[in-house]
Amino acid sequence: MVDAYDLIVIGSGPGGYVCAIRAAQLGLKTAIVEKNPTFGGTCLNVGCIPSKALLHASELYEEAGHGFAGMGIKVKPELDLAAMMKYKAEGIDGNVKGVEYLLKKNKIDTHRGTGRVAGAGKVSVTAADGAVETLATKAIVIATGSDIVRLPGIEIDEKRVVSSTGALDLDRVPEHLVVIGGGVIGLELGSVWRRLGAKVTVVEFLDRILPGMDNEVVKSFQRILEKQGVAFRVSQKVTGVKANGKGPLKVAVAPASGDGATEEFEASHVLVAVGRVPYTEGLGLEEAGVAIDNKRRIVVDDHFETNVPGIYAIGDVIRGPMLAHKAEDEGVAVAENLAGKAGHVNYGVIPGVIYTYPEVASVGKTEESLKAAGVEYTVGKFPFTANGRAKVNRQTEGFVKILADAKTDRVLGVHILGPDAGNMIAEAAVLMEFGGSAEDLARTCHAHPTLPEAVKEAALAVGKRAIHI
Repeated sequence: MVDAYDLIVIGSGPGGYVCAIRAAQLGLKTAIVEKNPTFGGTCLNVGCIPSKALLHASELYEEAGHGFAGMGIKVKPELDLAAMMKYKAEGIDGNVKGVEYLLKKNKIDTHRGTGRVAGAGKVSVTAADGAVETLATKAIVIATGSDIVRLPGIEIDEKRVVSSTGALDLDRVPEHLVVIGGGVIGLELGSVWRRLGAKVTVVEFLDRILPGMDNEVVKSFQRILEKQGVAFRVSQKVTGVKANGKGPLKVAVAPASGDGATEEFEASHVLVAVGRVPYTEGLGLEEAGVAIDNKRRIVVDDHFETNVPGIYAIGDVIRGPMLAHKAEDEGVAVAENLAGKAGHVNYGVIPGVIYTYPEVASVGKTEESLKAAGVEYTVGKFPFTANGRAKVNRQTEGFVKILADAKTDRVLGVHILGPDAGNMIAEAAVLMEFGGSAEDLARTCHAHPTLPEAVKEAALAVGKRAIHI
C-alpha cells in the first residue's frame, strides 16, 4: 500500500479531471488514475474536441467554396486533408497538455495504468508493463466514461468500417459514407465528410432522427440536411456489411419492422454510430458489491454515492445524458459533497447541442414531454429570416422556440435551430436556472444587431407581442 488519499478518481475525462481539480481546491489530497497515454478521456482525444475541429474546418471549406462568391469574395478552395488532420491533432495536443498542466498546478498525483476497485478504500493500478500498485483512499470516484456500441455481425476495422474514432482519422474522403444511426454523433461526422465531398446516407432504425428532441425542430432540421445533400432512410436497419477485397462494401438494409425485402447497396465506408455504453467492465465493481442496472450503469443516490459506502460515480457511467458538461457538473458536486459542502446538479437545465450547420441546441422540456405530462404551456417562436443580423450574414435557416408555463410564464424549455445556437442556448440556461419567465427574457435589453435578438423576440412571441414578425 502506498499513499493514503482523501480521494482517488478513476478516469481523467471531463468529469474525472474536473472532479479532481475541485477536490484539490477544497483541500482534499487527491489522485487521478488514467490508463491512456494522455489525459482528457474520449472527449478531448477522440470525441468532442477533434470532432469540433473538423466540423469547424469543413464548414469554412464549404463556405469558401459555395458562400464567399455571394459576398464578393472570389476563391477556389483546395482540400489538403492531411493538413486538416494535422490542424485537428494540434488542437487535441493543446487541450490534453492543458489538462496535464491543471493537474500539476493543483498538486494532484497522477497514476498511469488501469484502475480497479480492490476493496474498501483501495484502488489497484496496473501499469502497461504489468506492474501493480495499490493505493489507499477514503473515497473513490468512478469516472471512466463510455465506449462505442457495436452491432452484431458488423466488424469495425477503423479503416473502412469505422466507429466515431476511425471517422475522425480517415486518410481520404469517402466516395459514399453510410452512417448507421441518426443520432448526434452520426449527424455531426456525416456533416463533416459531406462538406468535404462525400455522398452521405444515414440509416436510422426509428421512424425519426434524434429521438428525444423537440419534434418540430427535428423535422425542420432534417429538411435542411436533406437540402444540403444528406440522404435519410428512417425505419430501416442495417443487417450486414460485407467487404469484397478492395472493392466497395456491400451494405444490406431491411425494414426495421422485419416486414419486407432486404436491399443491398454499395458504400466506400460505413460509420457505426448507434450510441455509447457505460465503461464499467473490469473495474472490480461486481466484486466490491457495487450495484449496476440492466444498462450497465452504476446505481447512485442523489449524492452520487453507490450502495457501497465510499464509492461514488459520475458522468457516462451513471444515469442521465452522456454529455461532457453534465459529467463536469457532477464532478464538482461530488467533490463539494466530500468536502462537506452542498454539491448539487440541476438536471432540468442541462443544455444539449448538435454542432452541425445550422446548429441545434435545446434545454429543458420539449412540447411532446409537456403534453405527455399534462402541463399547460404557451409557445413563442421567431424565425431567423426575420433577424437583421442573420439576414446580412446569409444565415436565415431555423428558428427559436420558447415554451413557458401557461399559468406562471416560467420558461420550461428553449429550442434553437440556427447559426451559433450552441452559444445562444446559454442565455436560456441561465434564465431557467434562476426560474425566470418569458417576460423576464423579453424585457431584457439585447444588443442590436445580433443573433440573440431572435431569442428575445421568441420570448416576446410567448405573449403574442413580437415586434419583427
